[in-house]
Amino acid sequence: MFISLLGLLGCNAPNEEINPLLTEWDTPFGVPPFDTIKVEHFEPAIGQGMALQLEEIAAITSNPEPPTFANSVAALDASGSLLRRVRNVFSGLNGAVTNEEMQTVAQNIAPPLSQHSDAILLDEALFARIDAVHEQREQLDLTPEQMRLLTETHKRFVRGGANLASGDKESLKGINEELAVLSLQFGENVLKETNRFELVLTAEAGLAGLPDGVITAAREAAEQRDLAEGWVFTIHKPSLIPFLQYSEHRDLREQMLRAYIDVGNHGDELDNNQTLVKQANLRVERAHLLGYPSHAHYVLANNMAKEPDQVYGLLQQIWPAALARAKGEAAEMQAMVDAEFQARGEEPFTLQPWDWWYYAEKVKKAKFDLDEEMLRPYFELEKVRTGMFEVAQKLFGITLTERPDLPVYHPDVKAFEVNDADGAHLAILFVDYFPRESKRGGAWMNSFRKQFRSEGDRVAPLVFNVGNFTKPTGDTPSLLSVDEVKTMYHEFGHGLHGMLSDCAYRTLSGTSVKRDFVELPAQIMENWALSPEVLNLYARHYRTGEAIPVELIEKMERSKHFNQGFATVEYLAACFLDMDWHTLTEPTAMDAAAFEKRSMDGIGLIDEIVVRYRSPYFRHIFAGGYSAGYYAYVWAEVLDADAFEAFKETGDLFDQATARSFRENILAKGNSADPMDLYRTFRGSEPGIDPYLARHGLN
Repeated sequence: MFISLLGLLGCNAPNEEINPLLTEWDTPFGVPPFDTIKVEHFEPAIGQGMALQLEEIAAITSNPEPPTFANSVAALDASGSLLRRVRNVFSGLNGAVTNEEMQTVAQNIAPPLSQHSDAILLDEALFARIDAVHEQREQLDLTPEQMRLLTETHKRFVRGGANLASGDKESLKGINEELAVLSLQFGENVLKETNRFELVLTAEAGLAGLPDGVITAAREAAEQRDLAEGWVFTIHKPSLIPFLQYSEHRDLREQMLRAYIDVGNHGDELDNNQTLVKQANLRVERAHLLGYPSHAHYVLANNMAKEPDQVYGLLQQIWPAALARAKGEAAEMQAMVDAEFQARGEEPFTLQPWDWWYYAEKVKKAKFDLDEEMLRPYFELEKVRTGMFEVAQKLFGITLTERPDLPVYHPDVKAFEVNDADGAHLAILFVDYFPRESKRGGAWMNSFRKQFRSEGDRVAPLVFNVGNFTKPTGDTPSLLSVDEVKTMYHEFGHGLHGMLSDCAYRTLSGTSVKRDFVELPAQIMENWALSPEVLNLYARHYRTGEAIPVELIEKMERSKHFNQGFATVEYLAACFLDMDWHTLTEPTAMDAAAFEKRSMDGIGLIDEIVVRYRSPYFRHIFAGGYSAGYYAYVWAEVLDADAFEAFKETGDLFDQATARSFRENILAKGNSADPMDLYRTFRGSEPGIDPYLARHGLN
């Protein structure tokens, strides 16, 4: 192995530029040398990474010694380190600072990477060794984590088609390759279409109702586009949401929302409807090859939920109460519309989706004397982040120290060294919080390097958090909305899962857990974001330094169930839509819009609310890892609501014994044990749904 690696690392001719992806990184903590990496470095490095891993696999299968855990299972886990390193960097940069060159590389490498994965999972000699170890597992002296790696590896091969006949294996390869390309195309189309819409206003009258910060940001967006006059609004969330909340121009609100909900749905080169139908049908074909009636059955067999009926059952437990609450909220807003227009002697209109955000703010102001703009001045991004780090210190004893000397991939990015209470180095965290055209929408966490152990020593992870939060404008810093504050904590929770991992094997470490368990560490952190104890740590007015007033905190507490019908319904509707797409049992020629309408009509979604993600821009399920898995957020919220009760029951949100148990039994364990076993060890019992319902005011 070592000789092959040296040969690959020395592949450049004497006069050729050295590819930094193929050299050892002489950087602090082994972070990627972003300043030396160029787009053209990725394809050759990925090609060589694949070649090297196949050599490593060949060494495993040609080993004359009988199969053992060490020479087969652990050796497979350790293989592909070069490929993994290059792919992690490419994936991270392609999501956060992409361009046409990067997207071309992504298109070029998608088919060979799919072929490479299949070449390993369908390698009969390799599976024979894994299977032989698996057959004798009860007679082996394995640690619990080793047993978990063995069983999960064996399952991965079986689910990857290792037991298929040769003809079916070839069919599976073709399906996987086509799905890889379609998924990539889907995501690129969403990004391009999101970027191409702009609402340009040239008259000040069009700005009526908008807060000063929103107007300033729109003017700066215009200047970035070399417009001498006017204001530019986009459908990136930091621009879209406040526009829907505050613009007094109903026609412009409609224009903005329609642009957002029709992404990928214009019948042109960026249209995603045929792409997603192809994906849904190919997933059915793959499920049948592997012995499952639907893609959802295939996915859920490897999740906590186990089968589609379990997911639908959970959603149906919540849906009636949430829908009833949403209908009540709609009626309340319609009454306000009617009163306003009748007072002016005008005919009122019927509430539409582009009116919801606007009238929700008005109703909240009327009922609770509270609106988003009253809170933003207390949520300066830097202070929110500092407070968040302090929460982590109070819970888990860790400290995060900014390291401006570390390489970063964009000027917006900041790097932090993470140390344990005893000073031991734990991880590096990169944070990248502001939107740009080169970054896909949403917020996420991932790793440039996952945690694992090498010869017994812990190799520290390199984790990154990415968001699309409100940018600074002029002399005003970034001031976050409540949702943005919660999102920052959410992604940091994923980050903690990666940074505090303490597993022996890469395959099991950090966030490599069941899809409906991975959101637990993220969602539980949201509980601290707006609790009074934590608000007192960081919520200071960005101009005066004044602590957030007690009466404002009390208003937030009184309004915590406000608009929860809407929030729960739009999310659950997306869960139902995902499940309906993926419980198809036969490939079908269909119209995506008609399918979506039937799905939403089937659950009685009211006209005033649009599903959180319509099919043509539902990246989670058609360009991400959440197909038949978007329900995971509500599944995990049931877990997190119950888990947070463990802290509340002590009377101290920073109770050290509870925090230590959560760190040791959840955050550190990765996928080294069954997730429900981990949860029961932490909590003492399985979760109930009552804390979730109470949180949303649905009980």
